[in-house]
Amino acid sequence: MASPTASATPPAGVAIQDLVKSFGATVAVAGLSLAVAPGEIYGLLGPNGAGKTTTLRVLAGILTASGGRVSVAGVDVAADTQEARRRVGFLTGSTGLYARLTARELLTYFGRLHGLPRARVAERIDWIARTLDFAALLDRRCETLSTGNRQRVSVARAVLHDPPVLILDEPTVGLDVLATRFLRDFVRAERDRGKTVIYSTHYLAEAELLCDRVGLCYRGRMLAEGTPAALRASAGGLLSGGGAPASSLEEAFLALVASFERDASAAVTPS
Repeated sequence: MASPTASATPPAGVAIQDLVKSFGATVAVAGLSLAVAPGEIYGLLGPNGAGKTTTLRVLAGILTASGGRVSVAGVDVAADTQEARRRVGFLTGSTGLYARLTARELLTYFGRLHGLPRARVAERIDWIARTLDFAALLDRRCETLSTGNRQRVSVARAVLHDPPVLILDEPTVGLDVLATRFLRDFVRAERDRGKTVIYSTHYLAEAELLCDRVGLCYRGRMLAEGTPAALRASAGGLLSGGGAPASSLEEAFLALVASFERDASAAVTPS
């Protein structure tokens, strides 16, 4: 599944150092750090309120960090937000489509906003539509598309300018089994082209299938990170049964959360 041409943007990964993001008295992200290399799919996982989406929005230049440092593709996001945004393809579930435009018109519009020549825009639209299996829908208005097909168009819009960093927040929401498989194959192909991919999902089984490494977030902090197999193994000692690895990433995550809560409770309980 090769792209028609390679991205001209120099490859570089993502680095977050001691990220803090507060909304008034509420601390959404509390000193989170991670690094993702080019050619890697990194799963950022955690329950609602863990700080995942806030972290991704800081990476994409939508929110400003309260503290710490964030860089994407070699660009400091705070120092040069516009250039950082050019190097990111960001998909979020809260972004809508222009209802009365066709999928082709919408993608052409965003391609031109990114400064791509018309011929390059048409080439990218054709390739992505075939890759994500929605070529037959390109000339239908977005308001007529199903939830799953709107999501495919949203994915296409995020990656249309062929950025070196992809930030995908819940990309399979609304997709059926077949469309989810197309998307996974696409994400793997982008990784194999050297893209840096951060993939956030509530579906831990999906992350286990797709991600090279995962970071488990909880209460705005990084609870643990590593390969899915390594996290299952490390959580084994927290489970009853003689230290055997956790049977799934979900079981590992629940064990790590329970351990975190016990430690937090012990720290505030008077001796």
